[in-house]
Amino acid sequence: MIAPLERAARALAAAGMLAAAPLAAQSAPGGPGARPTWTDAGKDGIGTALSAASKVWFTLGGGVLTEVYYPRVDQADVRSLEFAVSDGHQVWMESRDMRHAIAQTDLRALLFRQTSSVPGRFTITKSYVTDPRGDALLLDVTFTAPAGYALYVLYHPALHNTGTGTTGFAAGDALVAEKAGVASALLAGGGFAETSSGFEGVNDGATDLLLHGRLAWRFARADSGNVIQAARIAHPAHFTVALGFGPTAEAAVAAARAGLARGFAAARAEYASGWSSYLDGIRRVAPAYQAEFDLAAMVVRAHEDKTYPGAIIASMSVPWGYSVYADSGNVGGYHVVWSRDLYEAVSSLMVAGDSATARRSLRYLFDVQQRPDGSFPQNTWLDGRPFWPSVQMDEVAFPIVLAWQLGVTDRATWEQHIRPAAEYVAQHGPVTQQERWEEEPGYSPSTIAAEIAGLVCAAAIARTNGAADDAARFLATADDWSSHLEPWLVTTTGHLGGPLAARGYYIRIGDNDDPNDGHPLEVRNGGGSWDERDIVDQGFLELVRLGIRPANDSIIENSLRVIDETIRVQTPNGPAFYRYNHDGYGETYFGGPWLGVGVGRLWTLLAGERGEYEVARGGDPTPYLDAMLHFANDGGMIPEQVWDRADPTRGGFTFGEGTGSATPLVWSMAQFIRLVVDAEEHRIVEQPAVVAEHFLGGGSR
Repeated sequence: MIAPLERAARALAAAGMLAAAPLAAQSAPGGPGARPTWTDAGKDGIGTALSAASKVWFTLGGGVLTEVYYPRVDQADVRSLEFAVSDGHQVWMESRDMRHAIAQTDLRALLFRQTSSVPGRFTITKSYVTDPRGDALLLDVTFTAPAGYALYVLYHPALHNTGTGTTGFAAGDALVAEKAGVASALLAGGGFAETSSGFEGVNDGATDLLLHGRLAWRFARADSGNVIQAARIAHPAHFTVALGFGPTAEAAVAAARAGLARGFAAARAEYASGWSSYLDGIRRVAPAYQAEFDLAAMVVRAHEDKTYPGAIIASMSVPWGYSVYADSGNVGGYHVVWSRDLYEAVSSLMVAGDSATARRSLRYLFDVQQRPDGSFPQNTWLDGRPFWPSVQMDEVAFPIVLAWQLGVTDRATWEQHIRPAAEYVAQHGPVTQQERWEEEPGYSPSTIAAEIAGLVCAAAIARTNGAADDAARFLATADDWSSHLEPWLVTTTGHLGGPLAARGYYIRIGDNDDPNDGHPLEVRNGGGSWDERDIVDQGFLELVRLGIRPANDSIIENSLRVIDETIRVQTPNGPAFYRYNHDGYGETYFGGPWLGVGVGRLWTLLAGERGEYEVARGGDPTPYLDAMLHFANDGGMIPEQVWDRADPTRGGFTFGEGTGSATPLVWSMAQFIRLVVDAEEHRIVEQPAVVAEHFLGGGSR
């Protein structure tokens, strides 16, 4: 996690630019330090207390603590916290030199234990909990080692969503970092034997240890830069670390002290009780899936903010974060809110038994995100400020569907929110500026499915409010678009599927209402230019899930044959699918991070969508359900993407296991929940019945 730049540091020391003697009363020179980045997006665990009094979220990855969020789940304040061990001659950094393991220590709570070790020498065991009564993260640490080994903590703050401009200093027995109205404070039970604050890659604690085998510099402070704080643990056998947060240094220290005073055991018990009580309201499922089902529900719920109730971000991660610079506060990564992802998240919680969160989310969508014209931004920060500027029409339609599913049909909501959203869909659809993969404008099967469902739901709500004319108009528009699905979206002259092509199959997206014109589609992320007839995805399955087309529709069935020949891959963990052929959103060919160009990998949630289709047609969803279960990592987190090849890579990825994109992805966890319930109920439980009744003469809800 920490890049020590050993050669550069040795060169600086040799040139006399770094002192080799203790400087406990001096400020670190050489700021601002190396240009900062975020950490790997592959998280093995995440957590937060359910209590609204605790506005701290943590992530775990690669054996160490990674991004910590405070006071909102869209604001990272920590890059990493890890331990280092020295015998005075050799130094081992936890993130790069030790073996790692993780385990969920309570199946009814977001409690995880990380173990880092050098076999035959020492073991570090760490458990994590956020204090339910305050803004502190507590670590219970056990260090098992023979005499002669010293344990150090290396803390890398990134306050206010940036890794620059931080000032770090020692304040009594605490290491304090502060910037622009946010502060952190690091304390240890038993205290620190010595401390230092320095600049990354210049004179930080990691560089110091690697040069000297101990903290030789011990700077009192480091002003306004990319700061890393280090300390030697005074009594390392078994101790608690408290990382407190607040708007001021004093508040952060107070939060850390309060957490230490309560003690890890008491905080853990209350933390676990909160999550266990939450799971009491979540349905029971087959034993083979219960543990992951519970974990998925908790992970989805944990991504909800506490300042803006109902706001659920897409993931506590920055995809390929180790290659994303952290010197700007506007890096959102996936810790922003997409209304589509929010709908996917809460529709899963509803079928699992938690409608209360879904109701909060609906209010957030309408009261915070929705624009005056009825539309919704592509995505937003938690306070509703747009992050990316486009409009995706499914994101305008899904809140209407959610309102109908929750039975929120009162006149005020209808007039102020539902009717404006439906009007926007009717006036601006069926085309969209971007489809659900956020890349292309035009006619999209998945987007139009959501638009049709939204209009049918809006018509039903209009009738409830006596708005017969609106109801008739919305329903007529939905019927018109439904009748044009095949003429707009099904090609009969495409080149995929061999002899099957002439029967017709759904294209991913068309630039106009003629799917046979062979318009060149410029695939984003370096995917190249291709005949639009030859680019396919599974988005048309939304027509079945939402009740617009039957599962045995001949075009649907033929399209799936094309899909299986084109974008399906059998991994060691089960079947998976690309978003579409020639996708470029993924690691480079040799496994390097996506930096705007790459090779799209397999998406786990698409196995879940295919499983839902199997449920709809009366087939067996088990292969897809088991695939999603096996795609989860050792901490139970289901990724956005999994690696698609058996060939070894420089990045160390494994065929059928997570990549560097985002783990966990809330949508993936949510899709697993929905598929488990749908498989047990033998129906699409989240399907809006009013839509299925209108088009198919039946429904599921």
